[in-house]
Amino acid sequence: QVQLVESGGGLVQAGGSLRLSCAASGRTFSTYGMGWFRQAPGKEREFVGGITWSGGTTYYVDSVKGRFTISRTNAKNTVYLQMNSLKPEDTAVYYCAARKSAPTEVVVRNRPVDYDSWGQGTQVTVSS
Repeated sequence: QVQLVESGGGLVQAGGSLRLSCAASGRTFSTYGMGWFRQAPGKEREFVGGITWSGGTTYYVDSVKGRFTISRTNAKNTVYLQMNSLKPEDTAVYYCAARKSAPTEVVVRNRPVDYDSWGQGTQVTVSS
């Protein structure tokens, strides 16, 4: 397993942008598929998007497509979530998660149970 630490959350006005970072420990980060999830008060944890171990494939939930972008820099053991055109409904605690992946894995998993390691979360609040 890897240890994950998110950063970059905060308060932003609607229409603004934030970039979340997730730093991973360990020397095998490049073998992990990564996902971003979020959880708003009173709601279940929701998949936002993910990226395969190679960075070759990304996948997003419909509600963030065209606004959010996930990228990774394996040399820095970091995955990013760039969030643009933020809306009040994007308000939530955002979590990054890691999934040990086979070299042949080319799809993004979108269920929490598919991920082995989780960060502590970072709060994103979008004001109207």
